[in-house]
Amino acid sequence: MLPLELLFSRAFSEDPYAAYAELRASGPVHPIDFPQGATAFLVVDHEHGRAALSDPRLSKDVAHSALPVNGEQFFGGTMLAMDPPDHTRLRGLMAKAFTARRVAELRPRVQEIAAALLDGIAARGEADLIEELAVPLPIQVICEMLGVPASDRARFREWTAVLTVPALTSEARARRREAARAFNGYLIEVIAERRARPADDLVSGLIAARDGDAALTGAELLAGIALLLIAGHETTVNLIGNGVLALLQAPDQIALLRARPELLPSAVEELLRYDGPVERASQRIALEDLEIAGTPIPKGAWVHVSLGAADRDPAVFEAPDRLDVTRAPKRHVAFGHGPHFCLGAPLARLEGEIAIGGLLDRFPDLALAVPPTDLRHHRTGSIVRGLRSLPVRITADSEAIAR
Repeated sequence: MLPLELLFSRAFSEDPYAAYAELRASGPVHPIDFPQGATAFLVVDHEHGRAALSDPRLSKDVAHSALPVNGEQFFGGTMLAMDPPDHTRLRGLMAKAFTARRVAELRPRVQEIAAALLDGIAARGEADLIEELAVPLPIQVICEMLGVPASDRARFREWTAVLTVPALTSEARARRREAARAFNGYLIEVIAERRARPADDLVSGLIAARDGDAALTGAELLAGIALLLIAGHETTVNLIGNGVLALLQAPDQIALLRARPELLPSAVEELLRYDGPVERASQRIALEDLEIAGTPIPKGAWVHVSLGAADRDPAVFEAPDRLDVTRAPKRHVAFGHGPHFCLGAPLARLEGEIAIGGLLDRFPDLALAVPPTDLRHHRTGSIVRGLRSLPVRITADSEAIAR
């Protein structure tokens, strides 16, 4: 059985793909000690992982777990932990206020925000791209969509940092409870304000969204906004950070992308596949005894799908450990698959394309400011995959060269 400690080890956080390759070589499904005390399995190939993500026999509701789950599951009241028909109804209502048209209309504003952030980097000639681009860009975009004032955005980043990390100790659980209390309290005030005085923002749109006579309940509205605020920026932070690092370590691919900027959309898809922002999909619980790739999965067992492992499966992607911006890997599962496919994927793609494209266009001599071995990833139990920092440098005349 794979130990829980493996998922939090430095070796795994720096390179999970080597571990996944070894696991995949011995089979697609492996028992794992996560959560502790539960019967749980990790799926590490593309075929069975993708199928599991849309298998109706696997529930998102931890109430079906054979292991009692405490009441500290912050995302328990969101779509992440629901099955049809409740999930279908909620997703439909959320989608009404989070459409492709609304995302497309955001492009000029996202470009404006990104340009201002890049101006700051150009002025200094060096930056931590995580703190100075990857974090502030999506936070500002989603907060503006939700009507959250600029003065409160730092608080949301702090709350998110706590709520997206597994709470394995009593101290961590206490921090999570406090963050959830503060986060929910703030959003309750925002919702009350928009009910009294509707505005042209996403919160007001969600309040008004209806499916026939049905609207979001107060609890559903609160949970949905919380999920959008967290998922609406955390994924993009890691897409930008992981993607830029991958390109900086593949100078031939940067050169190709600069020579052929029309490849940028397909390059973003390849970056999602190569080193995606979400390492492991959220839990599935077996509703009945079943098998995955011949491995018996008892009723009540937890099934975890490694998105990172699936997207490096050589049975689907030729030379999967090689970055290839011409690949256009349409079958990647970086945003999941099936009914729980990431609702915010179009926004994350847009932000990633603008941020990465802007960096390559403005800074032709962009380079790491530290050896790659000095970089560290967050150790978050393989839920999300992202860098703690990404120091880069440019020369003083970098933008002159670009022009």
